Amino acid sequence: MIYNSDQIQQIIPHRYPFLLVDQILSIEDQKIVGIKAVSANEMHFLGHFPQKHVMPGVLIMEALAQTGAVLLLSQEQFKGKLAYFAGMDKVRFKRQVVPGDVLRLEVELIQQRGAIGFASAKAFVGDQLAASGELMFAIDLT
Repeated sequence: MIYNSDQIQQIIPHRYPFLLVDQILSIEDQKIVGIKAVSANEMHFLGHFPQKHVMPGVLIMEALAQTGAVLLLSQEQFKGKLAYFAGMDKVRFKRQVVPGDVLRLEVELIQQRGAIGFASAKAFVGDQLAASGELMFAIDLT
């Protein structure tokens, strides 16, 4: 493990109930792998759906974006900055994510132009692809 949740919170500003990445397992050049343990105690399960808990797809994508933000903001030139989720494209959901699942969050930076970054993102439960898409980030350089 590279970062635990306390260390992640030193890099990105998210806090409970909106911190959606629990650990960073590896960072290699332009690729990061994180973990999100899904629990029935999470706030979104109160309404999505009370009769059958399913993690909202948009939160899976947010977990991927937060993982990507850790990758970007770990770079020396961006330490202490904020990264914003600027867009997503070609998003697909392949399986439901439910309490008890452990999401493996894989994000690879494909292109970076100044303060803008583009990444490929995939979320897995075990060896099954749960979600994938392309993400866009914008770093606040002020």
